[in-house]
Amino acid sequence: MADNQLTRWMGGSPAWVLIRLLLLSLVVGVILSALGLDPMNIFASLESLVRHLFSFSFEAVERLWRYFVLGAVIVIPLWIIMRLASRGR
Repeated sequence: MADNQLTRWMGGSPAWVLIRLLLLSLVVGVILSALGLDPMNIFASLESLVRHLFSFSFEAVERLWRYFVLGAVIVIPLWIIMRLASRGR
């Protein structure tokens, strides 16, 4: 009876729950490590992650803006020339 209550409380066989928790912890640890988080100093690591994501978003906007301006230097004058050329017909 006690084993049945333990199995019900854990959501399955204790051995399988332990294996799943170990594998899930490993996967989450790899992902968090790839994000640059450190388990010994989690709050500083999270703050650093947020700062990097924030600066990355501004860098992405800056890159997009540069691509836009670079394309506009060619597209806008060509569009104006084509509009003027088609107006003469």
